[in-house]
Amino acid sequence: MLRVDCTQLFYNLSDPAMEDAFYEIEFMRQFAGLKLERLPDETTILKFRHFLEQHGLGKVLFQGVNKHLEKNGLMLREGYIVDATINSAPSSKNERANEIRKCARLARATNGASG
Repeated sequence: MLRVDCTQLFYNLSDPAMEDAFYEIEFMRQFAGLKLERLPDETTILKFRHFLEQHGLGKVLFQGVNKHLEKNGLMLREGYIVDATINSAPSSKNERANEIRKCARLARATNGASG
């Protein structure tokens, strides 16, 4: 659960977002040492974070992680997850030009019909 807390902190995720990320993002599961069949839910993540906070362990953990990273020449910065959805695109300039012409004809036809 310490790695879960670190991952949540590194990527600035809410408890529900952290749970969703474990279902959707394999490298996060791998880092946390989790299997898809047995993932913590958002309530478990919340309870663990509260436990760390109540005992003042969150700051200690974060300082330890930062020391380890610095010793290895690394720096922790706020992370972002970017959706890398792949969309189909025309395979050549000619196809793109044909698409533009079709759109222009459709626009002219539509404007002519409404006018």
